[in-house]
Amino acid sequence: MIKKEDSLKYHKSPKAGKIEVKATKACLTPREMRLAYLPGASYPSQEIVKNATEVFQYTGKGNLVGVITNGTAIPGLGNVGPLAAKPMQEGIAVLFKRLADINVFDIELNTDNPEKFIETVLMLEPTFGGINLKDIKAPEGLYIYDRLSETLKIPVFHENLYSTAVVAIAALINALDLVEKQLDEIRLVVCGAGTVGIGFARLVVRLGINPDNLLMYDEKGLLHPKRKDLYDYQQPFVRQSEALTLAEGMKDADVFVGASAGGVLSLEMVRSMNRYPIVFALANPEPEIGYEEAKSSRQDIIVATGLDQYPNAIMDILSFPYIFRGALDVQAGAITENMMLSAARALADLAREEVVEEVEQAYGKERFSFGQEYLLPKAIDPRILVRESAAVALQAKKDGVATMMISSDEYEENLAVRLGTGREILRSLIMRAKQKPLKVVFSEGSNETILRAAGVLIDENIANPILLGNEKEIRQEIEILGLDLGGVTIIDPSKSACFEEYVDDYFAMRKRRGVMRVRAVQHLKQRDYFASMMVSKGHADMMIAGCSTHYVRSLRTILEVIGTAPGIRRVSSYYLILLPKAAVSLADCAVNINPDAEDLAEIASLAAMKCRSMGFEPKIAMLSFSNFGSVDHPNTIKMRRATEIVKSRYPELELDGEMQIAAARNTKLRESYFPFTSLKSDANVLIFPDLQSGNLTMHSLQYMAEAIPIGPMLMGTRLPAHIIPYGATVEEVVHLVTACIVDATAIVARK
Repeated sequence: MIKKEDSLKYHKSPKAGKIEVKATKACLTPREMRLAYLPGASYPSQEIVKNATEVFQYTGKGNLVGVITNGTAIPGLGNVGPLAAKPMQEGIAVLFKRLADINVFDIELNTDNPEKFIETVLMLEPTFGGINLKDIKAPEGLYIYDRLSETLKIPVFHENLYSTAVVAIAALINALDLVEKQLDEIRLVVCGAGTVGIGFARLVVRLGINPDNLLMYDEKGLLHPKRKDLYDYQQPFVRQSEALTLAEGMKDADVFVGASAGGVLSLEMVRSMNRYPIVFALANPEPEIGYEEAKSSRQDIIVATGLDQYPNAIMDILSFPYIFRGALDVQAGAITENMMLSAARALADLAREEVVEEVEQAYGKERFSFGQEYLLPKAIDPRILVRESAAVALQAKKDGVATMMISSDEYEENLAVRLGTGREILRSLIMRAKQKPLKVVFSEGSNETILRAAGVLIDENIANPILLGNEKEIRQEIEILGLDLGGVTIIDPSKSACFEEYVDDYFAMRKRRGVMRVRAVQHLKQRDYFASMMVSKGHADMMIAGCSTHYVRSLRTILEVIGTAPGIRRVSSYYLILLPKAAVSLADCAVNINPDAEDLAEIASLAAMKCRSMGFEPKIAMLSFSNFGSVDHPNTIKMRRATEIVKSRYPELELDGEMQIAAARNTKLRESYFPFTSLKSDANVLIFPDLQSGNLTMHSLQYMAEAIPIGPMLMGTRLPAHIIPYGATVEEVVHLVTACIVDATAIVARK
């Protein structure tokens, strides 16, 4: 559950809001500034005067969408006005960029007058490649959409009207195929005659349903000819029928699509439907009928909701970013209903294909296949961008609204690499961790950062935290922070029923290493020791130390109690670094000051295993300040020798060295100067020669390259134990725990 204080902090810190504008060209030197503005900008302006289409070559118009609202119909809030609409607007801007690499200007218009709204947007046409209308009350929003669609020569999309509708159509196509029913023969009930319901009804009629078999209801019942309270956009769905109530309309219906309110659909209504009923309860956050309740009503039912925790989640994020991507890439003059249906068919077809391994890994290796509980591809499926956007672009060409022609194969290849491999990794890790939440003991249980992180881990069902410390103090701190940590386990080491057992076991472990029993008692009162013993005894699955203690001290305790895994020389560390369009792994950046060649070879092999646990195949570069013997120095010779050791022990690994970062990450450079290298693609695992170079590189990426670091994760320990560095944020703690859970479960699976 998202808490108010967490949301407010997220939107406020470290910068106000969620979006900013960044330059895409260098603009640092006086010459670059003159190129960017005057006199440089005058030359592309002259070219655009000669040929207006050149604007797509010299400006960002072709990848810029205006998301426009007046704040009169904000989900869950209603008419709150343009200022209060801005957080929602920035949110969708982030999704456009995140999911489809589309830039957005959010525009909030201070008017309830449709004509003024339309006039303003018409004047903005030169700015944008497309317009996305959002959260405008009906019927005004529908009127605005129709007028702008008719007038503008750039694509216009009403997100509330069509985004959920497209996904629901995709699910309906597949559901009807499963129950072997024909669209033109079914009876369909739509509950909700607002923007979402009308959008679905428009598309399903376009798809081919018999309009006479579509009954639409609102809170007053059936839309029928005698009603005087209907607006123009509802009139196409007025039907003469004796089924004036929803309950009457549901009798012998084949399909129910809800776009109304929670709890309006009863079990009796579902049971009155025809054989093999299809129920899409899309009200949010409470569906018209709950998923489990609907499934329990009868065995032959197919159910979908708008909630992502259940199968067949019908969510608008599966449609609007990708529809716009395809429309923009062919410089479409409109988004037609045919283009929307092509997007729906692409989603439907993708759900019938074999699910890619990375999706199944994200769900704990759960097997997915087309059927009653898999009507739609999962939102993290990387193929959605390619298939849906390409389908939209090709349909734009068929409909005659595309002004730029594309090669289908080349376009799909460009889409596949547009967002980079790192875009879904963090979300994938979270979903994998949620499949098997582990018991994670935090030695710093009263620390504010740890407590807030524990709240997130519980809310997201990522882990089951165990907090060590004085229970009264921890409870007081939880209350002061206003956190909901009901049911969390709190253990005071000195009062634990396991304390004496742990003392005895620790003493037996260390008695010949200079530890007397009285010293063992003192150690077990320290929370790092107690947490280590909990993991050692199997009373916790993983330990997280640090945050307010010295890294070296916590590491020493872990080595003393948990120790290294069999056959491992040294414990080392691993960072997963998420860059805007890539992901790289760094080792060792936190533990070993000056490892020798044998140590480095071991670090490389451990990093390769860790990389596979995270879900991608390792391509390893052994880094140095020289390239392949160009300099003989103790540091370069060490890396050269480490490379030889790894190659001899693990010939299956794609690895080479010694090499500079430029050679490791630049394919053209390798092909031009080092064609002999065994590294055939850019390295995604970088092994550093010493702690200083690794640590400095990691922090440079974090603080100067907008990287998201996940780590440090310890490698080579006998059991899972990790240490949080000073100053870690709540998000960094959550990310670390998430990745460590994924790694721990992957190790168990390998065994």
